[in-house]
Amino acid sequence: MQHADVDTKKWFKYNSKIIDCIKIMNSTALTNPILRVRIPATSANLGAGFDCIGIALDLWNSFELYHVPQQKECITIESYGEAADKLPKDHTNTIARVLFEELDETLGQKAPGPLRIVCRNNVPCGSGLGSSSTAVIAGLIFAHAIARRELTAENADTLKRAVLSRAVEIEGHGDNVVPALLGGLVVVTRSANGRLLTHRVPVSSQRVVVCVPDFAFLTTKSRAVLPPALPRYDAIHNIGHAVMTIEALRTGDLKLLAKAIDDKMHEPYRFPAIPGAIEAREAALDQGAVAACLSGAGPGILAFVEKNHEQVGRAMQTCFTEAGLSARYWIMNINETGAEITLG
Repeated sequence: MQHADVDTKKWFKYNSKIIDCIKIMNSTALTNPILRVRIPATSANLGAGFDCIGIALDLWNSFELYHVPQQKECITIESYGEAADKLPKDHTNTIARVLFEELDETLGQKAPGPLRIVCRNNVPCGSGLGSSSTAVIAGLIFAHAIARRELTAENADTLKRAVLSRAVEIEGHGDNVVPALLGGLVVVTRSANGRLLTHRVPVSSQRVVVCVPDFAFLTTKSRAVLPPALPRYDAIHNIGHAVMTIEALRTGDLKLLAKAIDDKMHEPYRFPAIPGAIEAREAALDQGAVAACLSGAGPGILAFVEKNHEQVGRAMQTCFTEAGLSARYWIMNINETGAEITLG
């Protein structure tokens, strides 16, 4: 057999490219993740359910955890999408902080070496849609997955229950983190001895429109506008309306829902503090929304809508624009699955 003549220079040039490709494939850029987590947005304080009722929505943040032995830093964070240029890229990021603190202080373990987390964010920050909750949950799930060492597809779902109490403790708002973990409509409270109580309520299919203005309304600021105490009548009002809201969503009774979403504990104080919010709520109802309320502490507004979803979204957006704020809206379903965990 005759061998073809080989141009040595070309051979080395060609094979050096192959070697470079192999190096790239072995680098952090193409390493398979240890774990992937998808976590949905949430809308807390639902109607009259201040600090105790929330729903999960079909808008997702996703997180991938990588073990990168050749990396010098103990952890690096890569973010894409919402607020990617503003979120910390090191251990000060909420996900990294929660991960390391949970491993060290709660689980008594160390990270298995340098880590990299890739975040793909679709939930806008500071919107009332629970973006901070997704970061806390991701950090906790990663920490507990590392601690278990032998995570399988069969027991991956148990991680959600394992981190539930810790997520509420760290984030501080159970009506945000519990729906994000479990999905659907969730009621959250505590027993007389302080034990966390959660109940997931099956709901009929519902579509919502959420409009979020570009307005900094941090939770600390939104809490500051609330009065230190409420009249007994207002408390009684909210108890009754919260129960009716749950029943309306469970049965799909939209006429009842329209009457039930009426809050006296936080919305009368928060709506006026958000430019254009009162007008946006009224515009949503004028365009056919069944009911509308603040999403979480705001500034986003959540509207339950049977039809004309785009018209409702644009009407709210226009009101914020007229108040001097840019705004965006999303049309979403209620999410029934909650956080999704996939092995790498």
